[in-house]
Amino acid sequence: MRFVALATDYDNTLASNGRVAESTWPVLERLRQSGRQLVLVSGRELGDLRTICPRLDLFSRVVAENGGVLYRPDSGEKRLLAPPPPDAFVRALHERGLHEFSVSETLVATMKPYDRIALDAIRELGLDLHVVFNGDAVMVLAPGVTKASGLAAALDELGLSPLNVVGVGDAENDHPLLDACGFSAAVANALPMLKAHADMVTTGAAGRGVEELVAALLEDDLASRASRIDRSRVLLGQRSDGREAASVSLDAYGTIALLAGPSGGGKSTVTAALLERLTMAGYQACIFDPEGDYDNEGSLVSLGDAHTPPPMDSALHLLARPGQHVAVNLLRVPLIERPRYCAALLSRLQELRVRTGRPHWLVFEEAHQLFPADWGMAAQSLPIALETALAVTVHPDQIAEPFLRQVNMALVTGNKPSATVAAFASTLGKPVPRLPLESDSLERGQLLVWETQMPASEPYLVSVEPGTTQRRRHHRKYAEGLLIPERSFYFRGPEGRLNLRAHNLVLFLEIADGVDSDTWRYHLQRGDYSRWFGDVIGDDELAREAQAIESERGLSVDETRGRIRAAIERRYTQPENPSLPPLRAG
Repeated sequence: MRFVALATDYDNTLASNGRVAESTWPVLERLRQSGRQLVLVSGRELGDLRTICPRLDLFSRVVAENGGVLYRPDSGEKRLLAPPPPDAFVRALHERGLHEFSVSETLVATMKPYDRIALDAIRELGLDLHVVFNGDAVMVLAPGVTKASGLAAALDELGLSPLNVVGVGDAENDHPLLDACGFSAAVANALPMLKAHADMVTTGAAGRGVEELVAALLEDDLASRASRIDRSRVLLGQRSDGREAASVSLDAYGTIALLAGPSGGGKSTVTAALLERLTMAGYQACIFDPEGDYDNEGSLVSLGDAHTPPPMDSALHLLARPGQHVAVNLLRVPLIERPRYCAALLSRLQELRVRTGRPHWLVFEEAHQLFPADWGMAAQSLPIALETALAVTVHPDQIAEPFLRQVNMALVTGNKPSATVAAFASTLGKPVPRLPLESDSLERGQLLVWETQMPASEPYLVSVEPGTTQRRRHHRKYAEGLLIPERSFYFRGPEGRLNLRAHNLVLFLEIADGVDSDTWRYHLQRGDYSRWFGDVIGDDELAREAQAIESERGLSVDETRGRIRAAIERRYTQPENPSLPPLRAG
């Protein structure tokens, strides 16, 4: 379920002439029975609402005084979200002969045309107050206090994201409310400017319009309407197949994408750009991170490391905050146990999603480790509908079929994308689609996009819109983690007699100190060290420094070893105990 709450204005939206029609209450009760919550957001004083609204008990929270007061009907608790009106301002209104106004806990209310008197008093006293209009009603209150700020406080208590809320109103002071919500509606009697601003305009006025909106919510969770609005889309890039330029976006809700391609093909760049744009739009992500690629950064918290498995309770506790992203580092979880761990956490995340609609996105790095094709419990362990997810893999044919059948968009990177597409299609028994001629080898920053569940859909090329910042590489992973075999470094020597695998930088340095001079020099002269640092470790600065060492003539073997060691240790902290977690036999 995407929209888990409805935030509604009271006067001329839910109510007409201060009263809610009897036909409206059963509709609101049905909305509550669907598992959704109601929030009342009004410019009225709380005392007025208690008097004229007989069913405040239906609302999880009440925001009164245009965002100044927050009320919990179930407990009777009240919290002020704004300071009281300044005494000097109230005295100034009396001194100017204004008697047609009221003073509440957080605002002064009057009517047009007395707003001019209020504005004169504010200007002469040099006060930091702002004036809000609601039809002929005028409210004066502290700056920054709006229906949106009041709703934010209510949602914070409820643990909900505004992206999972539908807002509905009718007047000028409802603009902030509608702007704050993931979907906005205006009733038929709303001001023309509010209608033009809303995602949906009801055919019915006031309460009838709210009933109409609730019916649409219950029918399909507004899926047919919400998918068309810009803030429900996440930019992927621009078509680059010779056709007319067009932006390509993903649905922010309902996309289950498979991002596949060989190592070094740009999957991390695409993932980082998408996560950046999701974060900027307010979406929350939970990342399953088998290789420890993510570190604590900004609003992202990484749980677990090479020595400690990630606690599920901590992940769920952090995800209870709508703005918090979580990466679940599985380095300490043995490979054979990762599918079981993933399934257990997924089950608990689904419960959170039912209540809150969050986390909005699930990201499965190295998805073939989490949902392996030979895992017999895949069908029973996967949710019937993942709703929204991104799976990243080198091996689409090694992912369990029940997972792949939910994929509705394939994003392919790197060399020989035809092989990746064929592996995905054959696993599902689908015919291999015809590919664009120019897609034989994709450049970094290019994607082949295939909308897999669209009839007769043919893949097309997209130039990815890059993010403004690159994701910082997880130093601990490369220092002491466990890289998969195809991403490890192998000391083989000039005649290929050795096969010494370094699956992290600590082991690389240990083996480098112990190998004979001919082996060290062989890889040095081939540029193997700088290539591994750049293509696998993803550290271009380290790669450039190593390349300079590789190309400098006249250095002894020991000098080159020492310089490369120093370059690594400047960037990666060596742990006291570099031992790896034990792996259990399958």
